[in-house]
Amino acid sequence: MRLGEFICVALGFAPALVAACGGHADQAREWTQEELDELEAKWGTDWAFSGISTFAHLKHVKCLTTPSELFDIAILGAPFDTAVSYRPGARFGPRAIRAASARQTTFRGFNPRASINPYRNWATILDCGDIPVTPMDNAQALAQMTAAFSELGARFPVSRSLLPRPKLITLGGDHSLSLPALRALKRVYGRPLRVLHFDAHLDTWHPAKYPSYWGSAQSNFNHGSMFWLAGQEGLIANTSSSSDSSSSIAPSVHAGLRTRLSGDGFGDFDDDDRQGWVRLSADDIDDVGTAGIVKTIMDTLGTEDPVYLSVDIDVLDPAFAPGTGTPEPGGWTTRELIRVLRGVEGLNVVGADVVEVSPAYSGNGEETALAAAQVVYEILSSMVKRGMQEMGKVGMETEGSGEVVKDEL
Repeated sequence: MRLGEFICVALGFAPALVAACGGHADQAREWTQEELDELEAKWGTDWAFSGISTFAHLKHVKCLTTPSELFDIAILGAPFDTAVSYRPGARFGPRAIRAASARQTTFRGFNPRASINPYRNWATILDCGDIPVTPMDNAQALAQMTAAFSELGARFPVSRSLLPRPKLITLGGDHSLSLPALRALKRVYGRPLRVLHFDAHLDTWHPAKYPSYWGSAQSNFNHGSMFWLAGQEGLIANTSSSSDSSSSIAPSVHAGLRTRLSGDGFGDFDDDDRQGWVRLSADDIDDVGTAGIVKTIMDTLGTEDPVYLSVDIDVLDPAFAPGTGTPEPGGWTTRELIRVLRGVEGLNVVGADVVEVSPAYSGNGEETALAAAQVVYEILSSMVKRGMQEMGKVGMETEGSGEVVKDEL
């Protein structure tokens, strides 16, 4: 075909082409709310096995880069594991816990143990993604995590009448992340916190208890020393009221302990005593039951002081949570831990973490990550339930002022 004929043919098709493309303008029309509701009803619900992997199919927002998106409770990943003393792999914990939470949904999220559906209540809960923690430099990683927790913890919540600041539940990652979390929370609340620590290990070890000629300031920060460091920095109430920690009136609690100790005696326990901790061993549950464990925790911590709740998944026996970095035989069952968590729902938990899930050491059944996802669900249930109690307090205060009281529940 000669060039002139080709141009004529092409120009002949031009009106048809313009008309065809013009049909896309219909897509720019305004959609009514009724039409949008119908689309949501048709396509908006995921099955447990469908959809992008967020915790419990929650809305995902990169909260660190989206300050305009407010929340009451954030699920935040900290994929960091280069402060471990034995098996690495917890950097993949946040991803595994999210995947294991897939059967938690808003439409089937009612917790019969707590009598509440945390996903259909007053709280705006978001999956805020992960902190992009560097695996190359632990000092820089500590600074990153501290900055991230401080940034998110200082935001305004959606429900300002119930919360002074939003609450963060962190998916670990190794246990060292508790140090930057406590740093941030002390800044937010202006005071040191109490800690409820579920773990097979003390994690209050002086860094010098790790034998190494090549010690350094950076190596002092690890997943077995972070509560010792937190105490030295005045972040924990039991080590902040006095230079003599034995006179502290605000102890924190370890639960589920069964670790081996340093040397030839109980020196590690003596160090722990001086830091003001109350210890509950894994074996104690055989003598006093879950009710006795709960009573000791509640009698020690009360219901008003702000508490940081830290759950190392190795508090469970390796039969129930093999996928962890430092497994210790003789631990609690998943059911026992859930029972204890439900018993302490009256605590004023202002932040929490679930750490040390290393999926590479777990089986195909995801048992460790499933247990961790359930623990997060129980913590969420308690946080939301506590908020409902605060609603009642706000209602009573309003009623006493003579103003009109509305039933918010």
